[in-house]
Amino acid sequence: MVDVHSPEVRRKNMQAIKGKNTKPEIKLRKLLFNAGYRYRISPKTLPAKPDIYLSRYKAAILINGCFWHGHNCYLFKLPQTRTDFWLKKISDTITRDAKKLKELRKMNIRILIVWECAIIGRDKLTEQNLTTLVINWINSDVNQRAKLTRVLG
Repeated sequence: MVDVHSPEVRRKNMQAIKGKNTKPEIKLRKLLFNAGYRYRISPKTLPAKPDIYLSRYKAAILINGCFWHGHNCYLFKLPQTRTDFWLKKISDTITRDAKKLKELRKMNIRILIVWECAIIGRDKLTEQNLTTLVINWINSDVNQRAKLTRVLG
């Protein structure tokens, strides 16, 4: 299938995609802030530069875009043009994510990955449910953490 955009328009569209301060990140940050939680945004001292870091809880929250991180959901659709390029790019991102998560775990930092589809889109959680799940994870013990990660991922 041929791309519906010219290369120039496609390039402009791709350049407009942000890596920081995305709508899902801002939405979750506002929910946590309104619930009374204070955090750092992408601290440079930590590997993976988590989107939200709660130092008091030694907890890192990463908000992953479903396309860029290869999530198996309706928001991920492999492009039909330059498929090999995109497969390699997404595969490299997944490999890099695994390495960075391992580094965070070595520092005894708890990790929650929240996928874009849990925050926006047709299958999103309600703001109340999302806030409750994340806050419960922040204050949880080990068994609940593993369970919650599966819920939001």
